[in-house]
Amino acid sequence: MKTRAFIAGCAGLELTPDEVAFFKEADPWGFILFRRNVADPEQVRALCASIRDAVGRADAPILIDQEGGRVQRMGPPHWPKYPAGGAYGRVHANDPLVQREITRLGARLIAHDLRQVGITVDCLPVLDVPSPGSHDIIGDRAYGKTPSQVAVLGRAAAEGLMAGGVLPVVKHMPGHGRAASDSHLSLPVVDATREELERHDFAPFRMLTDMPLAMTAHVVYTALDPDRPATTSRIVIEEIIRGHIGYDGLVMTDDLSMHALSGAFRDRAEAAFAAGCDMALHCNGNMEEMTAVAEAAPVLAGEALRRANAALARITHEPEPLDPVDARSRLDAALAMIA
Repeated sequence: MKTRAFIAGCAGLELTPDEVAFFKEADPWGFILFRRNVADPEQVRALCASIRDAVGRADAPILIDQEGGRVQRMGPPHWPKYPAGGAYGRVHANDPLVQREITRLGARLIAHDLRQVGITVDCLPVLDVPSPGSHDIIGDRAYGKTPSQVAVLGRAAAEGLMAGGVLPVVKHMPGHGRAASDSHLSLPVVDATREELERHDFAPFRMLTDMPLAMTAHVVYTALDPDRPATTSRIVIEEIIRGHIGYDGLVMTDDLSMHALSGAFRDRAEAAFAAGCDMALHCNGNMEEMTAVAEAAPVLAGEALRRANAALARITHEPEPLDPVDARSRLDAALAMIA
């Protein structure tokens, strides 16, 4: 099998025979789970094992969006609730070192939960910086209101994940915080100047260029490319993400099934690859759509393969020691002090 440059979802709590056959044939590099795929630890563990068995790769990355707050695919009663990123920015507001410590601790606990069931990649941290008047799709998911606070706490979260053997995905590059609409539903258009974007929106990503994985924003920046969102814009991928930001890790699209994008799914994927994305992400598990994405996805090779291998090489197989009961107690105590 030759692994293809896309990440796929699945429809339910276990793979169907059609999904097994498709994954064996198409061989996606990775997979992503959503709430529809999650029941309890034993079920998730079995699903992850069956996914890897289907493609014959024990190290096939399995992703999830486990931020906390509104975006938490694994939750009670089997897993604890976690706060949205904005809560960490309010812990001991006069002590940024404590904020950093607690943010790292929260992410380290999330990594513990994920690794226990076989998940090795978390789509976190959110490095978007909200601006006045922006849509609340980012809102309290952001770690703060300034680029420096977002960068510092975003790095702390990424370090906590990696200490627990889980890869972080920085998102949504080069910045979704200024968008006035939700890209799940429509295409946001941002009219800020390039100078404003560089000073505010791009800054946290420039400070975390050493991260292994990044996800694009389905956002049009008129000062950069008035015709295409970042995901399908060669100008944004080459000049901004690879150039100004200086990011050389693996760049994946945000979900190609989001309504910010239009057209046939093969066309969406082809446009993303033509722009310079390394990996296409398709999340909803729809077989017809996945098949179209797979047809457009190239065999993983060249720079994309190098970046994918470099990312997987950063998964530690000896996580930092953790007493989850004590760690959770410290996290809860810190969060209880938020005014």
